[in-house]
Amino acid sequence: MTEEATLDAVSETASDETYLNTPFLQQLIKQLRAQDMNGTWDNKSDLQLLKPYIHTAEERRALPILGDPDPETLWHLEIFYNAVAVAVERETGQMVSPMMKMSHEGFGRMVLIAGRLVVVNKQLRDVHRFGFPSLAKLAAAGGKFFDEAVTMIRTYPAVAQYGA
Repeated sequence: MTEEATLDAVSETASDETYLNTPFLQQLIKQLRAQDMNGTWDNKSDLQLLKPYIHTAEERRALPILGDPDPETLWHLEIFYNAVAVAVERETGQMVSPMMKMSHEGFGRMVLIAGRLVVVNKQLRDVHRFGFPSLAKLAAAGGKFFDEAVTMIRTYPAVAQYGA
């Protein structure tokens, strides 16, 4: 079965529509579409845009873990956390800035900061294999970061404000 046929079969499930309507995945799709300056992806479905984030167990095993992480993988990682940051901004009204420090071996840290408050602090390992086994897991991971960040900002609003 070709990749497009697989994507078409996946797009038929009703649960995918539920996941695609979550605040995080909506923002991730917007972030990806905003990167397409020439309209190359205009005819791609949302599921096709999200395919680089979905890896079966076999696909993950096939990815090399030696050498520098693939620039496209790093780009997808940055877009993922940018989407979390923008979704949190829209929910809370507080500006959230992502900051990533990555070694050439694929280890590092990603933090999302609102004012003086760290709202997400994620240790990154094995970035070469960044991805999720399903759309549900992708939505759950982004949703978890989104929920944690919103909770932190609402718990410590004075620290989250810029200029505080």
